[in-house]
Amino acid sequence: MQGRKHLWASIILIIVFALLAYFLVRQNRPESRFPFRFGLDLVGGTELVYRADTSKTTDVDGAMESLKEVIERRINIFGVSEPLIQTEKSGLLSGNKEERLIVELPGVTDLDKAVKLIGQTPTLEFRLARPNANDIIKTNPTASVDDLFIPTELTGRFLSKASVEFNPNTRAPIVGLEFNKEGAELFAKITKENKDQVLAIILDGGVLSAPVINDEITSGKAQITGSFTAVEVKELVRNLNYGALPVPISLSTSQTIGASLGESALNSTVRAGEIGFLILVVFLILWYRLPGFVASVALVSYIILSLVVFALLPVTLTAAGLAGFILSIGMAVDANVLIFERTKEELKKGRSIYDALHEGFSRAWLSIRDSNISSLITAAVLFWLGTSAVKGFALTLGIGVLISMFTALTLSRTFLFAIAPKSDSAFKKFLFSNGFHIK
Repeated sequence: MQGRKHLWASIILIIVFALLAYFLVRQNRPESRFPFRFGLDLVGGTELVYRADTSKTTDVDGAMESLKEVIERRINIFGVSEPLIQTEKSGLLSGNKEERLIVELPGVTDLDKAVKLIGQTPTLEFRLARPNANDIIKTNPTASVDDLFIPTELTGRFLSKASVEFNPNTRAPIVGLEFNKEGAELFAKITKENKDQVLAIILDGGVLSAPVINDEITSGKAQITGSFTAVEVKELVRNLNYGALPVPISLSTSQTIGASLGESALNSTVRAGEIGFLILVVFLILWYRLPGFVASVALVSYIILSLVVFALLPVTLTAAGLAGFILSIGMAVDANVLIFERTKEELKKGRSIYDALHEGFSRAWLSIRDSNISSLITAAVLFWLGTSAVKGFALTLGIGVLISMFTALTLSRTFLFAIAPKSDSAFKKFLFSNGFHIK
């Protein structure tokens, strides 16, 4: 009864993985909804690393997340395929002494074009005039914005949208601003506590407008007035909607990778994976015989399942990420090796093949659990502290470890118990043992 149950389970699993394999073949087509995402080192493109100035903000994490979203919107309107935008935190452990924004643009090999895509997006601020601002101007006509105005917490980070409006009296074009919920609360607090004070609207370090606060404004709406033409207002609104940065950024480093170099790296990595996999399968079958063949089938299932996960998440595959995946293929065999060795020990004690397999899985579980937990901890630390390339390696390694546990403890177990013989003989025990002979 148990054997029949495992047999039907094996048939179902084979059908499922055949369908997953078909999905992978289909997804390689251009019209696929779930194509693989490859990093710049594999398909070519441009990487831009920006340094973010967070010295004037208290919520660094929030500002960096908002910065990432703004740049993402900015790039998406230009239709760049699958851009990758991520932030890197500063810290003693990471070795990074500054907050950074990393922008990867696959397929964009023109560095000047890439920089233009990001652009010098505006930084919007609302500042209160210093009490002695007029005296400062009299003594120093070239005083800077920092000398004349006090920063507030209200910046472009809280901007919900900007729109073109017209002054109802003069019909002059102006810019209407609408803040999100948090920004509206900050704006209401500032206008309530600073009545009759000047609240300057500053864009990229220049004063656009310096209105006086007459009353508390709770609607979360403001206006930028000035000597603007309709074209200037339209351009300003566009830039604010797609690029009002919460913190200033400056280009730190850049690099361009040619498509031919990326294709060569991808082909070399795939070839290395294929050769390593074939050698591994030959070793498993020669040394572990029938269980080795079952482990090879489970290994193929592991590769299919991993690639499906990479396609659906989606995971951006870099050269380092593929290296982590190829490494995980070798690690996926570890659990099977432990199980087969424990099974061999039980066969030596005179147990039947079925009982030896059952005891082998039970005894190997603790070792499999501990080794995989150690690998997952390592992957988590690398992902937390590493740079973008190391993060890719850690992510694919971690996913591989989790899937390998499933394939080893579920697929291998199901297949082995489905083919386990009802009766024992010297030849059958030889097929389920390993090495050159069984003692």
